[in-house]
Amino acid sequence: MIVDYHMHLRASDESIEHTVEAVERFVEQASERGIDEIGFTEHIYYFEQTRTLWTMRYHLERCVYDIEPYVDAVVEAKRRDYPVKLGIEVDYEPGREEETAEALAPYPWDYVLGSIHFLAGLGIDAEPSLVDSVGPEQAWRRYYGALGQAARSGLFDSLAHPDLVKFHGAEIDWDWDELAGSLEGVAIEVSSAGLHKPHGKLYPSPAFLSAARKRGLPITLASDAHVPQNVGRDLDRAIEHAQSAGYETVTLFNRREARQEPLG
Repeated sequence: MIVDYHMHLRASDESIEHTVEAVERFVEQASERGIDEIGFTEHIYYFEQTRTLWTMRYHLERCVYDIEPYVDAVVEAKRRDYPVKLGIEVDYEPGREEETAEALAPYPWDYVLGSIHFLAGLGIDAEPSLVDSVGPEQAWRRYYGALGQAARSGLFDSLAHPDLVKFHGAEIDWDWDELAGSLEGVAIEVSSAGLHKPHGKLYPSPAFLSAARKRGLPITLASDAHVPQNVGRDLDRAIEHAQSAGYETVTLFNRREARQEPLG
């Protein structure tokens, strides 16, 4: 089974287009690339219904769209028997778990992706960066501490690009087994998106992924496509990466219930 469970419902120029017609373009590309099922995970901070969650200008400037057309487009595509799932990518805000749960509650999600792009106003993959501000070791400690909180929060089904903190600076040694133990109860995402970032590496690192496999953490697969033409991009490399770590199954979701299917 090949799935792509991280993508953003956009037009070919990356502008917001939350319509069934846009869904169809992603489905067509997925079919051409042999992808069995895809899941949409628009950033939650684009939706005005979540405005009270945000304090950073980055989020507030984008928080202008109605969530209903997005949900309706994917739900209608499901009704038409397209192989799609309704997901959402949620920036984890430590201390705002209850408010986040309330924002998610009204909608029929198949799964919820958790991600961390900022901590204390500093970027994990943006400027000003956390790594540059506090140094690599302290940045990694803060990031992975927050990732463990996210896993324990009960908000998320899978954690997106879980070692995103390597975006800035060199990778450093880490206790991957301890980290994997802190993430028990959620899946982690194996993503090809990092191949197209300045560091040029898959998420997560081989050592991280091997530790996750030993701890029995399930996985999801992702391209993080922001345009239809990138659906499934380099997913074969993500699958090979997962298999090299010993994974034989991939996680699929339906209304937040998980099941395992053979990988590849």
